[in-house]
Amino acid sequence: MQLPPLVPAIFVDRPNRYLATVMLDGQPCQAHVADPGRLRELLIPGRTVWLAEAGHPGRKTHYDVVLVQQGEQLVSLDTRLPNAVFVEAIGKGQGMPLPVISVRREVRRGDSRLDLQCVDTAGVHWVEIKSVTLVQDGLALFPDAPTVRGRRHLLELTDAVCAGEQASVVFVIQRADATRFAPHRAMDPALADALVAAYAAGVQVRAYTCRVTLHSIELLDQVPVLLDV
Repeated sequence: MQLPPLVPAIFVDRPNRYLATVMLDGQPCQAHVADPGRLRELLIPGRTVWLAEAGHPGRKTHYDVVLVQQGEQLVSLDTRLPNAVFVEAIGKGQGMPLPVISVRREVRRGDSRLDLQCVDTAGVHWVEIKSVTLVQDGLALFPDAPTVRGRRHLLELTDAVCAGEQASVVFVIQRADATRFAPHRAMDPALADALVAAYAAGVQVRAYTCRVTLHSIELLDQVPVLLDV
């Protein structure tokens, strides 16, 4: 999918989870950070970030932080993008084990609102999509901060499988340099346990890297999922 026009800035600090101070054209300004994760390995003072104009008159921050430069690697920090990227991939026949007939977004099931309700040639297939930015020595890890909401979604997917429906959790790694994926047990052991239990119950677990440029982001390669790390 195409990204909006981006402008470079220099990251200074992060007053809170959703706010970054940057230097833009030599002047300090504040920009919205969509990813509430810790991002400590990415948002380092002096690093180049890429901003997009928010396009919402009256908003306190006029820019969104979209990308960060980590060495030669561009990493997307916009947690709103993976769903659109994955739906675009489905339209190209990618990402799902069976041909998809229809897709609905943000559909309530039980106590949760799941990202996608797909209908494929075998029936209803629920999909929850998680954004991943943390990569250590080629290993992508999720989450980079504890997430009760993520565990709740896994329990809902497990319930769907137990009810005879199909379900998947898809980890969209918003960078191209990962070679494998694992739950970040040291950060959130409860989520790691829930993911292992979901897989044992029949929930499909898949992870994909993305090709990220200054102009676009798209699903790239499926990578192995390691649940015993």
